Amino acid sequence: MRFYEFAIKPIKPPTPQQAKINTLKQQKERVTTALKTERDTQKRQKAVTAIQQNNQVLAKLNNY
Repeated sequence: MRFYEFAIKPIKPPTPQQAKINTLKQQKERVTTALKTERDTQKRQKAVTAIQQNNQVLAKLNNY
């Protein structure tokens, strides 16, 4: 290969339309991640509550 074949080609800035589309895609990714995180948090909290309730029931049964 020749040296000129490795030349770095200049990167053109995106057009305003392309920039807007890229921004919207990034927003979508952030919202999707935030939604997944919130759902996981709620599932975890629900599981913790269920475990606490079951532990209370077991404690009452062991006292009898």
